Amino acid sequence: MAKKQLGTAKTARRKIRKRRAVIAIRAKKEFTYRGHTVDEVKKMSLLEFAEICTARVRRTILRGLAPEQIAVIAHAEAGKVKVKTHCRDLPVVPQLIGKTISVHNGKQFFDITITSEMLGHYLGEFAATRGRVEHHGPGVGATRSSKFLPLK
Repeated sequence: MAKKQLGTAKTARRKIRKRRAVIAIRAKKEFTYRGHTVDEVKKMSLLEFAEICTARVRRTILRGLAPEQIAVIAHAEAGKVKVKTHCRDLPVVPQLIGKTISVHNGKQFFDITITSEMLGHYLGEFAATRGRVEHHGPGVGATRSSKFLPLK
């Protein structure tokens, strides 16, 4: 059996660099939201958080949240076990991080655990309203004549 060649020094260095890159990717970076750590963001007030948000979320907060939205935040802060809401247009604010909220999608409630990566998004983005379409066979729901497809 012939010995396997290890290659040149250049290929060995390339393999070492590749291994280091993979290890660096695996190392989990600390999450920051627009340059602020999660602890810093949690200490911010709602208006301070609005200043670092995207324009749409900032406008939503500065115009004033609806009473239903304020109630959801208050229930979550109070440590209520199960917070159910129909408010899909509530932006995820720092006070909600780590809480579980049930969001209605028009048919049922979906349990969502709020993580730091969800900051600045809306609750409705995490409870899909449309299901996946699956077509089972030819002619399902079509005319009678299309049920019988000729074989090629």
